[in-house]
Amino acid sequence: MKNITILPADTYTVINKTILNDTDKKLITMLYQPIIGYTAASLYFTLIDDLDSIQIMSNDLTHYHLMATMQLKLEDIVIAREKLEAVGLLKSYYKTGNVNHYVYLLYSPVTPHEFFNHPILNVVLYNNLGKKEYDKIIDYYKVPHYSLKEYEDITSSFDDVFESVPKTLEEIKEDITKRDSNNIKINRGLDFNQLISSIPSDMISDRCFTKDAKELINTLSFIYNLKTMEMQGIVRESLNEKGLIDKQLLRKAARNYYQFEQNGNLPTLIYNKQPDYLKKPEGDNSKWAKMVYTFENITPYQLLKAKYKNAEPTDRDKRLIESLLIDQKLNPGVVNVLISYVLQINNQQLKKSYVETIAGQWKRLNVETVEDAMRITEKEHKKLRKIIKTPKPESTKKKKEENSTLPAWFDKELEKDETSESEVEELDKILKELV
Repeated sequence: MKNITILPADTYTVINKTILNDTDKKLITMLYQPIIGYTAASLYFTLIDDLDSIQIMSNDLTHYHLMATMQLKLEDIVIAREKLEAVGLLKSYYKTGNVNHYVYLLYSPVTPHEFFNHPILNVVLYNNLGKKEYDKIIDYYKVPHYSLKEYEDITSSFDDVFESVPKTLEEIKEDITKRDSNNIKINRGLDFNQLISSIPSDMISDRCFTKDAKELINTLSFIYNLKTMEMQGIVRESLNEKGLIDKQLLRKAARNYYQFEQNGNLPTLIYNKQPDYLKKPEGDNSKWAKMVYTFENITPYQLLKAKYKNAEPTDRDKRLIESLLIDQKLNPGVVNVLISYVLQINNQQLKKSYVETIAGQWKRLNVETVEDAMRITEKEHKKLRKIIKTPKPESTKKKKEENSTLPAWFDKELEKDETSESEVEELDKILKELV
């Protein structure tokens, strides 16, 4: 953010980059206001009111108009505006002239699902509200659980109802309004001039500090709370023989530095449990529900450590978990199922390429809950079982051996009393050790 002196006579135009509705306004009040405060939320609504009758763009207005409307000092309005920018609800542009002019672009809030899975917004909301109020909001946005297991999907497809009529349609070139949210920009305020100058020039390539590399450095500095000179040493450790930043080494160096400073602890932004609103409703005491509950209420790191018999997992396995949570954006409970699945069918080994292949498939299928993950593994296993039934002299025996190690929820019709007692006891033991 540039340090620009703003005057009451300076003008501004509001441009709506999205489609806003009453649900969005509720989201601003319930989820964003506890983070940005009442004044910033009020400014957002005031800028909406400045739009024309079709909610597209405002006339040119002065900042004195905002001061009079909101009964606030201009410096308070600027602070509120910066808060809106920080959480992705507003982008601001500036042009000098006889009278300086600003353009304010309005964006939608993210959906509740995106908000509660966001590594920053979700944590800040929890810290600002406290557990009791946070749980109330979670309950408000929870989707009621209704089992469709005994129902048949009879939904009509488009071609069941409509017939194709060949006709030429001119391409629509004009911009059409759409719902649009803005990404949160993370800027730690790192002094890249200082960072770059502190590294000998013969160690780095001209292409070392690309835009992507700088964004990753900023993100890691935020997650691990690192200053410019702390990042300098970490960057040097991550340089390869070509003088470029190895992103995997950069992640590892930042994580190792953080753990050393925090007595081995890991950052809570990375290792979270399954979000409450995606958990199975309580009240079911079956073995199946017990397994689901365990996967939902421990972190992937805790599960992996338990699989290591309480020894520290390898850096390689921790990096893999980090990638699933951050890069693939899988939910923690889903990662738990994935870890358990792969360990059992691959002789207790987490093969990176295999894990990433499954993770990519689950992401494309929008697998969000523990039950979704367990059901899809059963579906994939049924495909595997069909392959096994085909006679193949050398491979059949090996595949049958793999089949015998599958998790307890596999090859079932998911009846709640069919889950293996031994696996339930194992997961129950893990959960008790972590409470």
